[in-house]
Amino acid sequence: MTAGQLLFEHYPDWLSFTLAQPEHGPMGRHTILPDGARVQLLGPGILWLTPAEQNQEKGLIVSAGVHGNETAPIEVLNRLVTELLEERWHLATETLLILGNGPAMVAGKRFVEHNLNRLFNGAHKKAPYAGSAEAERAAVLEQICELFAQEQHGLVHYDLHTAIRPSKREKFALYPFIPNRKLPQDQLRFLSAAKVHTLLLQHTSGTTFSAFSAQTLGAESMTIELGQVKPFGENDLSRFRGIEEALRKVMSGQPLGLQANADDVVLFEVVEEILNTGPGFRFHVPDDVANFTKYEPGEVIWEDQDHCYKVGPEPEAIIFPNRDVPEGHRVGLLVRRKSP
Repeated sequence: MTAGQLLFEHYPDWLSFTLAQPEHGPMGRHTILPDGARVQLLGPGILWLTPAEQNQEKGLIVSAGVHGNETAPIEVLNRLVTELLEERWHLATETLLILGNGPAMVAGKRFVEHNLNRLFNGAHKKAPYAGSAEAERAAVLEQICELFAQEQHGLVHYDLHTAIRPSKREKFALYPFIPNRKLPQDQLRFLSAAKVHTLLLQHTSGTTFSAFSAQTLGAESMTIELGQVKPFGENDLSRFRGIEEALRKVMSGQPLGLQANADDVVLFEVVEEILNTGPGFRFHVPDDVANFTKYEPGEVIWEDQDHCYKVGPEPEAIIFPNRDVPEGHRVGLLVRRKSP
């Protein structure tokens, strides 16, 4: 019996197994690979990978499918697991792999009831989320990540996504806000190796998965946007080769290579968080605009009865625009390139 069969029964791979039983699959099943590495199935969509020889490297968490319709990163992780079980490379870094929202993956939806990527850092305990399936999943993921972190000498977390909206910068990462935190050069080198050449430094604390791992677990964490949403089987995975190869090198303990250059990554900072101020609020950005669309100095972005926001002396770009949010919620972010 192969390692895959010991873990995933008659299903061909981890993804098929997870889609077949997204909520109540077996727990605690494991296999030992010929080189001594251990692969443990902790529950639906969660694998704990332990190398045969422990080292002092930081532990690695890689998550995908926190939004169920963002399928390409899920397929990337599935392929890495298949390669590992088939002994095409050897594990050197203790790794926790997570497929976040199995029921939403099955449904082909971003989420079933609530946006899972807004339920971390304890948000799952609050109304109206508490008691929902996605709130319970957020609590489980927090607990498992905390358990994993206790076993590590430092921690890195990459939460992989794709976007509904097109982007002028196809691949970009978001660095969670921690006061006085310095951005490590090795994380910029990882992004460069992964062909992700844009990083936005976030300006407030959040309730995303990567914000949880940064704020609660002390991880070097990032949300990484890798392209556009497509259904399972319709992704051109050659467009995701950068992140796949970078993860494979980190997991197998190989150097990132000379192509990984921290100076290749352009940094952006938040200039303005646009909020729906209520009756009279007008947002002058088209509904179909791409992320990182640039606006020139003096252009009006939003206004209400009391304020009129114009772009300052340097160009600013819009990301995550969404006019259809309740009063008091975020309509979008304006960002600009950060000076060296």
